[in-house]
Amino acid sequence: MAALLAAVSLAPAAAMAGEATSTVAVPPFYQDVLNMKPEGKLGQIIKQEKVDTPIAGAQAWRIAYVSSDLNDKPTIATGLVVAPLGEAPAGGRPIISWSHGTTGNAQNCGPSQVENPARPLNQYFLVNGNSWTDYGLPSLAEFIKDGYVVVGTDYQGLGGGGRHQYAVAKTNGRDAINAARAAGSMAETGAGKKTLMIGWSQGAGSTLGASQADYIAKTGTAYDGIDVVGFVAMSVPDLAMYAPDKLDEAGATKMVNDFATAWSVDSFAFAHMSMNLWGTQAAFPDKLQLSDIFTDEGAQVLDQIYANKCVHVATDTINFNYGQNYKSLLRPQPQNTLAWAQAIVAGSVDNTVKPIAPVLILYGNKDTTLPPVMGEYYRSKVCPLGGNVTRIQLPGDQNHFTTPPESVPYYLPWIKDRIDGKPAPDGCAGN
Repeated sequence: MAALLAAVSLAPAAAMAGEATSTVAVPPFYQDVLNMKPEGKLGQIIKQEKVDTPIAGAQAWRIAYVSSDLNDKPTIATGLVVAPLGEAPAGGRPIISWSHGTTGNAQNCGPSQVENPARPLNQYFLVNGNSWTDYGLPSLAEFIKDGYVVVGTDYQGLGGGGRHQYAVAKTNGRDAINAARAAGSMAETGAGKKTLMIGWSQGAGSTLGASQADYIAKTGTAYDGIDVVGFVAMSVPDLAMYAPDKLDEAGATKMVNDFATAWSVDSFAFAHMSMNLWGTQAAFPDKLQLSDIFTDEGAQVLDQIYANKCVHVATDTINFNYGQNYKSLLRPQPQNTLAWAQAIVAGSVDNTVKPIAPVLILYGNKDTTLPPVMGEYYRSKVCPLGGNVTRIQLPGDQNHFTTPPESVPYYLPWIKDRIDGKPAPDGCAGN
């Protein structure tokens, strides 16, 4: 602990105020992007480079493109595009926009940065994982064979500059929408307008965060008129479920305390919780300070960790330096709780508005990372609004990390039906 605190004490003064200096190394493509400004139309590509892919009949690129956060602040996001070779059919190829799960908050945590990223989804925790992080695109070979263009956003702050708004679903969702616009704007992809969004974990929040019509309907973008026909969300986060019916000072304090308590059962959960609050503060820097929730030491240490380390290394750092005492980084009583509660709700999946297309939620019964109750809560709110939300519990005992591979047989035919224009079954029947 002493070594870490010594390192923190040498950090610039800005770090003490919640602006830790990132010293991570990123590949040359991202070094260039970090010096760029988010100028241009939404979805406009400001840099691209071709990369190899082992997928037969496909070509791939890294891209950097213009996006914006939930407050309409212009940002830069990076990502990956994979498209079939050859002439596109009349009307163009459908677009699949992928939103990845948690990788971290630092600039070097974007999945497109790994060597040879244009591969099928590869998960760190699974036995067949071959990297220190999750990367790749789900069912990539199948999607390419079906003639789809696949794009995966890294989200803002994971290679494009700025502080990553981790788990701020509306910001992450806008990055996924603008990724689809970017892929559509590339003449090389032969993309059409029909679009489907899919995500897991943090990416499930992104996918549902993208399900409202107003941002999708914006004009004057790099690729106007994308036609979103469905949303697939695996392991849904809906932090708005912690909000009380009356969001006053007392209710907000209870909400923040409940959230911190529920997500501090172990250091892995604590890391995700504190990353979430770090990301929320990044979205509302004028209203929130990390020291509202964490001790002065905790705010400094966590800010330094998340500005420089991806999720698994960050968790290891907390474990190494604090062991079972990680909760000591929390204030006994949080401050400024009304502003924090309002910010968490504002950035969460919007379950007060009907999604513009059918939603498929897939979950495992043993998911303790994002418990199934979150997806059920979302469905219970959206169905009465006229939404169409289907929830499917995967067979067997599936946890958070086995959900993506076990979901494949369920989402592939569902996606094909939406792309083909078939009406979705009423997922809210019997509600």
